[in-house]
Amino acid sequence: MFVELERRGDVCVLRVKGRIVAGVDSEYVRFKQDQIKIQSCGKVLVDFRDVPFMGSAGINFVVSIFKNCGGRFVLACPRQSVREVLEITDLSRVVPVSPDVASGLAALRQIP
Repeated sequence: MFVELERRGDVCVLRVKGRIVAGVDSEYVRFKQDQIKIQSCGKVLVDFRDVPFMGSAGINFVVSIFKNCGGRFVLACPRQSVREVLEITDLSRVVPVSPDVASGLAALRQIP
């Protein structure tokens, strides 16, 4: 798993690449969560186009970031396997999902 952080105005864009699973990536995931907190990202878009699978560590990652930004959050470009995890865990009812980065950014920019 690899996470790249970029600021676009008042939105932090996280590009996530690779599988997000417990074990090897756990320490890296915690490090990235802390890094995002330090950046004081009030609005966050997480680009999941390059995430083929997400397990419990991925769920924790998404929920943690969602909570830290006060719900000003969009998960963009999730693959079918990730959408299934969101549906099974009922996160799809809480976490806003966008089919692409552009529409996710547009949605976030409408939030004060």
